[in-house]
Amino acid sequence: MSGQKLDPVTLSVLASALAGIAEEMGAVLIRGSYSSNIKERRDCSTALFDDQGQMVAQAEHMPVHLGAMPEAVAAIMTRDPEPGDVFAINDPYSGGTHLPDITLVSPVSDDDGEIVGYAVTRAHHSDVGGMRPGSMPSDSREIYQEGIVIPPIRLVRSGEYVRDVLDLLLANVRTPDIRRGDLRAQIAANNIAEQRVRELMERRGRDTVLAAFEEVISYAEKRTREAIRELPDGEHSAEDYMEGDGVTDEDIPVRATVRIEGDTMTMDLTETADSVAGNINCPLPVTRSACYFALRVLLPKDIPANAGTYVPLEIKAREGSLVNATYPSAVVAGNVETSNRIADTVLMALSGFAPERVPAQGQGTMNNVIIGDPGWTYYETIGGGQGAGSDGPGPSGVHIGMSNTLNTPIEALELEYPMRIERYELRYESGGAGANRGGDGIVRSVRVLEPASLSLLTDRRRHPPQGSQGGEPGEVGKNLLNGEELPPKISRELEAGDIVTIQSPGGGGFGKAQGQV
Repeated sequence: MSGQKLDPVTLSVLASALAGIAEEMGAVLIRGSYSSNIKERRDCSTALFDDQGQMVAQAEHMPVHLGAMPEAVAAIMTRDPEPGDVFAINDPYSGGTHLPDITLVSPVSDDDGEIVGYAVTRAHHSDVGGMRPGSMPSDSREIYQEGIVIPPIRLVRSGEYVRDVLDLLLANVRTPDIRRGDLRAQIAANNIAEQRVRELMERRGRDTVLAAFEEVISYAEKRTREAIRELPDGEHSAEDYMEGDGVTDEDIPVRATVRIEGDTMTMDLTETADSVAGNINCPLPVTRSACYFALRVLLPKDIPANAGTYVPLEIKAREGSLVNATYPSAVVAGNVETSNRIADTVLMALSGFAPERVPAQGQGTMNNVIIGDPGWTYYETIGGGQGAGSDGPGPSGVHIGMSNTLNTPIEALELEYPMRIERYELRYESGGAGANRGGDGIVRSVRVLEPASLSLLTDRRRHPPQGSQGGEPGEVGKNLLNGEELPPKISRELEAGDIVTIQSPGGGGFGKAQGQV
């Protein structure tokens, strides 16, 4: 704690500098990575934390990654980190999200070797072992089937690789050379954070920079409380459904109640269904990420996203439920699919407080497509329609909700994998009608050129994204294999020439269209 107070101009300048460090970390990671999943799709996130494990600044990357990072940092802090160390973690029950998301945490030290913060990168690695190529099977029943579990462990000690640890990790994945390259890119991103923090301290002074760490957090909390106080006190509830868990095709309810009292908010998910046999269970850090995202939708855009933003928010999730899974439940789809449904449900409840500020539901799924064999693994999330809002129509063909990635360009995909894109276009008129129309989904057809394994983890194939304030729902999505419709969650073996088609959902409309009854 520095005790120093900063004037508003200095605080604004330093807040921008800290955010710039997080953004530069992301640029280094993306430029240095080997896999198309990171260098093209940008399925990664970066952030800077203080020495107490509080997030100070983040790049605007993946919502599902960022809200869960504090648990990873807290887990690393119990392992007595030293300057020059880099820790790896992916265990969802120790601060991770799902196993393909490997988080690297590095202490950031000053010139005297004192730890003043932590640099954090989280990246989706397109294979970490497990029962199927791509490490995202639809049919896993326990976490051991989803890949190698990495507890908080030193990957680098005093600037040197811990070779036995690295060798162990790479021996358990199908594409070790690519994994090695992506890990190096994450380490480089963490290193640039320490370099930039030290440079900032040289220019502005150590105490001033550490004071900025404290004050940007305090400022975000103050602004968030002000925004919550402007909403009416009260309580609103909502319910939505997951479409099966990969074991059964039955609907599984997600229920949320949001309460506001003064400048505090509670998101209560205790009435959500129990955890299930399949892999749509959600670790608590992922549930927090979804709730944080929903809160951010309501906040003014100029409020920085850091630890202070979430101090006024209490999240309740019953242990052993779908939204607070317990070890060793399978969770790989909880991170990508259930997180979206939690956000959708909480936002539906929040619309009761501010109906004009919450858009209609977007596609509500990442449309995960995983294809590969022991020599290569392709992972893609497919964009869709965003819900319309009071201020205009929903965007078409975008990644929304808990995802914030790009697509894999056709040229990059066909160069790297034995596949061809047969069709890639907007799914016209799939957005819901309304005064403002929902965004359209996407049609993407992939032909495999050699035998491979397929896994699909999708949702919104039965329950459409709902409109708001009288707007119509968007169209549901479809999964097709050679024209035959597939369930939302399925794994199949493919033959050369097979064509997998994803038709992603459209977003809901907002308000009644002219002439609509």
